[in-house]
Amino acid sequence: MNKLQLRSIGLAIAVGLGSVAMIGCTTTPAGSEASGPSERAAMDKNVDATLSRLYTTVPGSREMLQRAAGTLVFPSVVGGSFVVGAEYGRGALREGGRTTGYYSTTAGSIGFQAGGQSKAVIYVFNTREALEKFKNSKGWTAGADATVAVGKIGANGSVDTETMKQAVSSFILTNVGLEAGAAVGAAKITQISL
Repeated sequence: MNKLQLRSIGLAIAVGLGSVAMIGCTTTPAGSEASGPSERAAMDKNVDATLSRLYTTVPGSREMLQRAAGTLVFPSVVGGSFVVGAEYGRGALREGGRTTGYYSTTAGSIGFQAGGQSKAVIYVFNTREALEKFKNSKGWTAGADATVAVGKIGANGSVDTETMKQAVSSFILTNVGLEAGAAVGAAKITQISL
C-alpha cells in the first residue's frame, strides 16, 4: 500500500471511531433525526436554534447576518480523533431568512491528538460575489476556494467591524459559547439532498 492509501484507511477508521465516541456529545437536540420532509424540518429547526444561540452569544451578529448575502449554518459538526482526526456535519444555507439548500462539511487532520468534540459552525457570506462563487462550486473548501476570516468581538463587545468587511467570515460555537480565535481550517463543503 502506498502512503495515500494508508492515510485514507486511517481517516476512515478515525471517522468511524470518532462517530461512535461522539454519539452522546452533540450540540443538536435529541430526537432531531428524521428523513425526507421531516428531516428538512428538523434541520431548519436546529439551524434556527443555532442562530438564536449566536445572536445571544455574539452581540451585533443578528445585524451582521441581516446584511449578509447568505449564511451557512452547521448546527452540529462532530469530530473525533486519535492521532488521525475527522469532522463531519450537515447544515443549511439561508438567504433572506429562508433555506435555499442543504450541505455537508468534512475535514481531516493528522498529528498528535486525542479526544473529540461537537461544535456549531456558521459561515457568513458578506458579499453577493462570495456567495455566488460558493453556490456555483461543485465542492467548496474553506481556505482554498475562499479566505475565511475568523469572526471577532471588538472592544465594544459587539462584532468587530473588520469581520463585517471580509467576503466570508465564520463563527464557531461550542457548548460553552463562542470559541474565540478558532479558524475553520480546510473544511470541504458539498451540497446534499435531504
